[in-house]
Amino acid sequence: MSEFVTTKRKPANTPKAPAFRRGNNIIAVASGKGGVGKTWFSITLSHALAQSGKKVLLFDGDLGLANVDVQLGLMAKRDLNDVIRGRLGMDKIIQRYEEGGFDIIAGRSGQASLSALPSQRLALLRDQLLEVADKYDVVIVDLGAGVDRTVRMMSASATKTLLVTTDEPTSLTDAYAFIKLGNAAGMSKNVNIVVNMVPSTAEGEKTYKTLLKACENFLRLKPPLAGMISLDPRVKDSIRHQTPILIRSPNTDAAGDVEEIADFVARALVKAKRAAAKA
Repeated sequence: MSEFVTTKRKPANTPKAPAFRRGNNIIAVASGKGGVGKTWFSITLSHALAQSGKKVLLFDGDLGLANVDVQLGLMAKRDLNDVIRGRLGMDKIIQRYEEGGFDIIAGRSGQASLSALPSQRLALLRDQLLEVADKYDVVIVDLGAGVDRTVRMMSASATKTLLVTTDEPTSLTDAYAFIKLGNAAGMSKNVNIVVNMVPSTAEGEKTYKTLLKACENFLRLKPPLAGMISLDPRVKDSIRHQTPILIRSPNTDAAGDVEEIADFVARALVKAKRAAAKA
């Protein structure tokens, strides 16, 4: 376990997450590092939920390095930059992706200033998202890679965060860092793990247990496993052709794995709504 931080001490002066309304139909998708298939997973999850009859919005929350529209081959006429600059309300930049049957809010790729928004403006963006979310059954928020302030705040708005990792040591280390910082901010109970690019069930379980052991030993946490996604060459094929895998290769193993995770998400949303009704 040498790749993980081996101290039980919490980071000094770690700020607590501010209190605000959490969207009981918002699912955040995060990763400790880039290159683990987070955006592909967000798109495929949105598509799978839409195919199951849900009204779905995919929000590209990777502020500064947005690429949902690129993976889908879309040319967004309006994006989050219009909202941040105060030119349009968030409801005015929603774009329909007819092939997938879900809606999209595009980000702005290469706009570094968006990834360093002042807290007040970021909070306004989050509040607008919560308002828009009321019109949908589920909102998938594709967060930026890493554990910065923007990612933590947007993750805190969700009823559940799916943390995507692979078996690479750097991916596991960064996933652990995400959980550790989330725990310090009081958000650890909402994190579930998705292991991507799994060569076999046994290898996927080994990867999950490696991360789980670190969390148990040093954080006293047991983040549940939401699911595993098979290593599948048709994933790269679908990305190269800018076509969702559920359209290009709907019967492939990876597509079926995400559909199973979509079922998990649907059940989690039902529980969240019931809990909110009782509160």
